[in-house]
Amino acid sequence: MSTALRLGTRGSALALAQSQLTADALTAATGRPVELVRIVTQGDRSSAPVAQLGVGVFVSALRDALLAGEIDFAVHSYKDLPTAIHPGLHIAAVPPREDPRDVLIAKGDLTLAELPPGSVIGTGAVRRIAQLHALGLELQVTPIRGNVDSRIARVHGPEADLDAVVLARAGVVRLGRAAEITETIDPMLMLPAPAQGALAVECRGDDSDLVELLAALDHAPSRAAVTAERAMLATLEAGCSAPVAAHAELAEGETGDEIYLRGAVISPDGVRAIRLSRTGTPADAAEIGKALAAELLENGADTLIGSTE
Repeated sequence: MSTALRLGTRGSALALAQSQLTADALTAATGRPVELVRIVTQGDRSSAPVAQLGVGVFVSALRDALLAGEIDFAVHSYKDLPTAIHPGLHIAAVPPREDPRDVLIAKGDLTLAELPPGSVIGTGAVRRIAQLHALGLELQVTPIRGNVDSRIARVHGPEADLDAVVLARAGVVRLGRAAEITETIDPMLMLPAPAQGALAVECRGDDSDLVELLAALDHAPSRAAVTAERAMLATLEAGCSAPVAAHAELAEGETGDEIYLRGAVISPDGVRAIRLSRTGTPADAAEIGKALAAELLENGADTLIGSTE
């Protein structure tokens, strides 16, 4: 049997679930066995808010292990990756994307519109906090950290202290807890983060055999959508902790597939928001994202992004 490939992963339940799904898919597609190697990151050691820790806090240790040859490839939540291209590494595959929308998990199975004024709702993202404020529902929004299980426990656990939490649907589904979702939030109300729900399979750029092998996992529509969203984010020069949202969908047009990209920049208090959209072909995904970002900036987006330190 071929030597097992070493897949680097964070040790959280979600990271392990995502990595195991990827490992199983690669073995099914190519026959190569894969073993998981747990890597501890700075983000796992700290309890500080993600906005304070900065972009890439969950991926730097994985990338260091890749470059040192301690692992052969890594699986990241794509939205956690810095937008700048790493010179020594290559995104060899973007597997089929999970549903990118956000979800609500609330006491009493309530929806956002049903939550009474003053309800305390927790979430870890500035983007979500801003959009919750923008809804004008008179909710108290509090920033929280922790994994999916610990966040849900703050609603349904024995020491619950929140009325609801907002999470990425992808993580809840990958952990097998979809039955606890009380509402999948319409993107018209809350646009997801760029690349939310997508995974990035990364290896060393000079490992051509592995680059070719991992390509078996690549899903072109998912890669095109993520490319458009992240090109918008990069052009705005905003990180994953900024109040920036984007959602690209592929649909069949009159002359072939089209990308429909929606983007938004929201002030942290939700009072001001710039929301625009753009369409184009999958081949022009990056250019669509850049063009939408330029239009957002022309409309004053830079005044809403602020510091992402």
